[in-house]
Amino acid sequence: MPQHLQREIEKLKRNILSLSTIVEESVQKAVRSIEQRDTKLAMSVIENDLKIDQIEVDVEEECLKVLALYQPVAIDLRFIVAVLKINNDLERIGDLAVNIAERATFLATQPKVDIPFDLAGMAEKAQLMLRRSLDALVNMDSQLAREVCASDDEVDALNRDMYAYVQAGITRHPEEVECLIHLLSVSRHLERIADHATNIAEDVIYMVDGEISRHKTDEYKPQTGKSS
Repeated sequence: MPQHLQREIEKLKRNILSLSTIVEESVQKAVRSIEQRDTKLAMSVIENDLKIDQIEVDVEEECLKVLALYQPVAIDLRFIVAVLKINNDLERIGDLAVNIAERATFLATQPKVDIPFDLAGMAEKAQLMLRRSLDALVNMDSQLAREVCASDDEVDALNRDMYAYVQAGITRHPEEVECLIHLLSVSRHLERIADHATNIAEDVIYMVDGEISRHKTDEYKPQTGKSS
C-alpha cells in the first residue's frame, strides 16, 4: 500500500472511532436522562448534536478525498466504502439520541407513568448492540459483528411488546395518553438504534470478509434440531 494512502486510512480509522465514542456517549446520556428524569442531561445531548453532525461531514469529505486522490482497490476500497456507511449510521444514532433526550425533557415535567414494561432493560440491550458493533469495528471482528446481527430480533420483539402495553395503558388511563405516546416513541427510537447497530455490524462483515450480508437475517439465527 502506498505510504500516503496508508496514512489517510489510519486517519480515517481514528476519526470514525472518535465519532463512535461521542455517539455512544450521547446514547448513554439520553437513556440516563429518561431514567433519572434529568432535563439538564437531556439538554447536553441535544446541544452536542451539532458536534456530531460536523464530524460526520468531515469524515465523509475525507473519504471522498481519498477515493479521488488514491483510487484504492480491494480491501482498502472496501474499508472506505464501509466507513462512509458507518459514518452515516453513527450520525443517525446521534439524531435518535437527541429524539430520546427531547422525550426526556417532556416526561420530566409530568407525573411518572408506571407501565409493566422494562424500558431500562430494552435500553440496555440496544446499547449493548451498539457497543458490540463498535467493538467489532475496532477489532475488525466479523464473528462478533454476526452476533450483533443475531440479537436484533430480540429488540424488535421488545418494541412490539411496548406497543401492546401502551395500547392497554391508554384504554385504562386515557388521561396519561400523552406520556404513554412519548414512552412509545422512546421505545421506537431504541429499536432504531439497534437497527443502525446492526447496519454497522453488517458493514464490519463487509469490511473484513468482503461479504454483503444485508437481508440475510436467517443466517444469524441459532439453528435448532438435528443437523443432517
